[in-house]
Amino acid sequence: MKCWHNRPGKASVLWTGGKTLGNAVLGWVFLSSAVAPAWAAPPRSPDQNVTCEVLVIGGGLAGAATAYESLLAGRTVCLTEITDWVGGQISAQGTSALDERQTQRSLLFYSRGYLELRDRIRRFYRRLNPGDCWVSESCFLPRDAADILQEMLEDAADRGNGELRWFPSTVVKELEIQDAQIRSVTAIQHRPAAGAPPLNTTPLSQNIEDWYTYDDSSNFEKDIIRFVPLPTNDDTPRPADWYVVEATETGEIIALADVPYRLGIDPVSYVEPSASSPTNDTYCTQGYTYTFAMQATEESQEHVAPAFYDRYQPYYSFELPRFDFDSVFTYRRIYAEDPQPQGTGRSYPDYEWTPGDISMQNWTWGNDYRPGTPLDNLIYNREQLQQAGQLDAGGWMGGLRTESLASAEELSIGYFHWLVAGTTDSQLGDGVKEPNPNHRYLSGLDSPMGTVHGLSKYPYMREGRRLIGRESYAFPQGFSIWEIDISRRDYQDEYYQEALPPQMYRSLRTALAGLETASAIRSNQPPNEIARRTRSTIYPDTVGIGHYAIDFHPCMVLSPPELEGNYERPGERRGAGQAYPFQIPLRSMIPQQVDNLLVAGKSIATSHIAAAAYRVHSFEWSSGAAAGTTVDFALDQNVLPYQLVDQLPQREPQLEALQRRLEQNNNPIAFPNTSIFNEDWQGWQ
Repeated sequence: MKCWHNRPGKASVLWTGGKTLGNAVLGWVFLSSAVAPAWAAPPRSPDQNVTCEVLVIGGGLAGAATAYESLLAGRTVCLTEITDWVGGQISAQGTSALDERQTQRSLLFYSRGYLELRDRIRRFYRRLNPGDCWVSESCFLPRDAADILQEMLEDAADRGNGELRWFPSTVVKELEIQDAQIRSVTAIQHRPAAGAPPLNTTPLSQNIEDWYTYDDSSNFEKDIIRFVPLPTNDDTPRPADWYVVEATETGEIIALADVPYRLGIDPVSYVEPSASSPTNDTYCTQGYTYTFAMQATEESQEHVAPAFYDRYQPYYSFELPRFDFDSVFTYRRIYAEDPQPQGTGRSYPDYEWTPGDISMQNWTWGNDYRPGTPLDNLIYNREQLQQAGQLDAGGWMGGLRTESLASAEELSIGYFHWLVAGTTDSQLGDGVKEPNPNHRYLSGLDSPMGTVHGLSKYPYMREGRRLIGRESYAFPQGFSIWEIDISRRDYQDEYYQEALPPQMYRSLRTALAGLETASAIRSNQPPNEIARRTRSTIYPDTVGIGHYAIDFHPCMVLSPPELEGNYERPGERRGAGQAYPFQIPLRSMIPQQVDNLLVAGKSIATSHIAAAAYRVHSFEWSSGAAAGTTVDFALDQNVLPYQLVDQLPQREPQLEALQRRLEQNNNPIAFPNTSIFNEDWQGWQ
């Protein structure tokens, strides 16, 4: 097996299905105020130089998929991850409930690696849905998912004769960029210092600034790692010696590389007509969530309110009258003592829980933290990064507001107490919520989340920085996927006719005309008489697929988000709704200015509204499969990725060869019967 494990300080025990969990440990201290900046000292010489053909930064599903395809192609892959688990959404972020659409799932029309992952989950548990949840066809334990995916990557290295160099607990600190290429990457890997508690004892907010500093601390010892291209025996000049793939959860590397990107709300336009603001708003991104697991018990448990509970209690709610404790508990149940046969056609009121069952919590008016102002936004915009010195040499500290992370951690812990002991409801009023004391909070290194504090190792991120692709004649401001490229909305609502200026509304209707676009441009027919195409935009450079609803968890208007009486950003949910099956164009993955950097996952070039659909598990995998295959193709053919698309809309023979390779490897680039003439997509649910 060609797999190099670089795993410092691994201290965990395989959990055995809920039988051996200890009592909750909640005795750690939350940060409730700003953390003093921990600026980096000048680096010492690297402790090691590591060579790769592909450096994947971010071990979530997009990064894992990139590594998977690269390993099957026989490449040497370095994979870094800020936590010590691979898998992102399904493991370290705790959202181990696969978000899938009905038709795509019924046809099993997914990338080959995603299908293998589903199959391995099924074989591991002897069923695909061991949690017997109702949000998904597959809910399972995060710590199991990390082990399953780790083994899957190691097997891919064996099958493809590739080599995996795995760097958990590692953050990227500096990029060396010369002549439009990343020449080296400096990273910091941490492990517990002598006498310090093991990893995952305290939550992210208490550690993240330490992790980005070069010096050892009382809690962590550090190794400085310099990643460089793998040497070759061939002296022939190549356009790129290696490739770096950005697959982080917040678009960290596109910010550090300082390539053009967007953050937050885009201004209203004919391509983003449902935008909630006439101007861009970089502070309003979708809410993020620290998940946790809780277990039903035979006996009533004693529950003590955390000291900070009163601060967050005014926020919590079941949100809609149809929901109650039982439905919320079974919604994302990840372990069931007595799972019912699958395919029984039950609706959610029929789902019941029994003692021993375990639920993962991820709820909008529960543990979603939704800052939306410059006082509390989590992901710093470029101006904030500059002001903090994070774009200076050696100044990068991860680009996140630490005190926002700390508040989100408190919110999540408080939400557990509200579920089991609370009697208020911010949206439905008093008299709705009753205590449910027969449950306990699960924590410990052997718990589902693998943390002493019980929260996920990293929050579930719905939205981060979003790339702006390269400029072209058709995209003078840079390539992006917009709302109207995927939404099923007909835009004949009174709102759009009245809110949009007449010329903008006509441009919207014309852009949606499909095959009738030329006729719509020439004619003077009223905008509402212009026929609307009923499919998503078809891209000549498609390299992957996805399908999910445009789903919003809007930011809050006031600061802090949990403030009593606070409310969601008006108009943010306007863009929500169903989407057509959509594609992943290669242009959405290629940044400006840097030629050997590709972007996979949630940070590809999408708008704020489109990103609400381009964020789920199978999409992440498909984008990663596209990145891994593109890198392998580019190294094989001595071509840079942007050269595959720079002559569009003219034919690009090398692009077509890449697309054939993807399809031959069972990585779909289009849904069945996709063509400009097929507008019969109503059956795709």
